[in-house]
Amino acid sequence: MTALRQRYPVSPERYRQFAWAALVALTVIVFTGAAVRLTGSGLGCPTWPKCSDSSLYTSLNTHGVIEFGNRMLTGVVSAAAILAFAGALLRDPYRRDLVRISALLPLGVIAQAALGGGTVLYGLSPGWVMAHFALSMIVLIAAVWLVREASREPNDLPPPPTDRLAGRAMLALIPLAFITIVAGTAATGAGPHAGGEGTHDKVVRIDFKGSDTLNFLIHIHGALATLLGLSALAVTWLAWRRNAGRRLLEPLAVLCALIASQGLIGSVQYSMHLPTEIVWFHVATATLTWLAVLWAGFRVGRLKPA
Repeated sequence: MTALRQRYPVSPERYRQFAWAALVALTVIVFTGAAVRLTGSGLGCPTWPKCSDSSLYTSLNTHGVIEFGNRMLTGVVSAAAILAFAGALLRDPYRRDLVRISALLPLGVIAQAALGGGTVLYGLSPGWVMAHFALSMIVLIAAVWLVREASREPNDLPPPPTDRLAGRAMLALIPLAFITIVAGTAATGAGPHAGGEGTHDKVVRIDFKGSDTLNFLIHIHGALATLLGLSALAVTWLAWRRNAGRRLLEPLAVLCALIASQGLIGSVQYSMHLPTEIVWFHVATATLTWLAVLWAGFRVGRLKPA
């Protein structure tokens, strides 16, 4: 590997581009995956890993092309994840921490492919779809972590430590945000966008409360989202009061703005009875909100001594 590194060295600047490319690719495929489901194309390719029982490719119909296109995009995401890992091995100077973090990306893509296959084989069962989306959020943790670490060098001066109380309060937002997102996927799992409408496939929905299930889950999701928004505002105020500095206040301000926009989008989609386009914006903004939470979380860094 040393010989390869000498022959094909990757500079720190170029490696940062690799890390960012992986993060962007892993984010975009969440957007396109949501579009597949919301256009009713989830079973446009009814088998896996082939598109149909007899062919790897799709027939020329809209929903098949949409689902097959998303599968092809997985190849781009895989290439970006592998490039991030290979680039870490060839980076000069070599950093073992980047190799370890970047290895999580191709492993995450492989796990995503397996979950995606199970989602198709089990007919878009809500449990599989929820797990698929949740894993996407978990893989994004590694991608944001890689970008953060690739953007600094071991000999750089460390950022000043963060106020202990404000830092811990910020970190507490991460699991709350994850639970809120999972609750949102549960609400989708009970809603009208099953993913099989375009191909006339009947998809099982979450219905543990009968016809009241959707409203129940929407209100649970809304309550959690409200708690997240109020908590983000409280953490922002706390960070400001305790002089946590712009390093933490900037991502917190972005986070509060995104949560506010999510509340507006969620209210509009509920009042309009969940139109496809608005639901897609809600999913896309939820992903960006998750990235903002991670950005703020990684900005915490070292905590001041007690």
